[in-house]
Amino acid sequence: MINIQSIVQASIDTKNRVLADQTLLATVGSVAEAMTTAFKNGKKVLFCGNGGSAADAQHLAAEFSGRFYYDRPPLYSEALHVNTSYVTAVGNDYSYDVIYSRMIEAMGKEGDVLVGISTSGNSTNVVKALEAANKLGMITVGMTGESGGKMKEVSTFLVNIPSKDTPRIQECHILLGHIMCEIVEANVFPK
Repeated sequence: MINIQSIVQASIDTKNRVLADQTLLATVGSVAEAMTTAFKNGKKVLFCGNGGSAADAQHLAAEFSGRFYYDRPPLYSEALHVNTSYVTAVGNDYSYDVIYSRMIEAMGKEGDVLVGISTSGNSTNVVKALEAANKLGMITVGMTGESGGKMKEVSTFLVNIPSKDTPRIQECHILLGHIMCEIVEANVFPK
C-alpha cells in the first residue's frame, strides 16, 4: 500500500537537502543574476525539456512572459517545444535529437540564456541544445538530478537537485525555478 505521508516526507527531505546545500543555493542566485542581466540587455530566456520537464519549461517561461507576483511588462521567454508542427516536422525529417538545437541555431543570440531541464541530465536533445547555445555565446543552465549527467559538462550553471528520484527532482526544479522568477522580477521591475 502506498503511504501518502512517506511520500510527502520524502519531498520535504529532498527540499531540506536543497536548503542545506549552500553551493546549490548560490548557483540559483547566480542564475537569477544572469537572467536579470540578459533581460536588462534586451535578451531572452529560453527553456527546453521532455515530458514533465517540458511542462516545467513551459510553466517557467510563462512566469516571465506573463507575470509572476505582480503586473509589469512582459519579458521575452519561451519554451522551445510549444510549436508542435515544428517539433514533429524536425523529429520526422531529421531526428528528435535535434529539435531543440536547430531552434537554438535559428533564434539563439549571444547573451541569451538557455535553461535545459532533464532529471537524468542525459536527454540527448537537451544536451545538444546546450552545446549549440554554448557555440553561440549563450549562458547555459542545466537543471538536473544529483549527478548532473552529460549536462554537467555543457552547462555554465548546474542546478543539480540532490536526489535520484524523478518526482522529487521535478518538485525541486519548479521550487527553484519559481525562486529564480521571483528574484528576476524584483530585479528587473523593482517596486
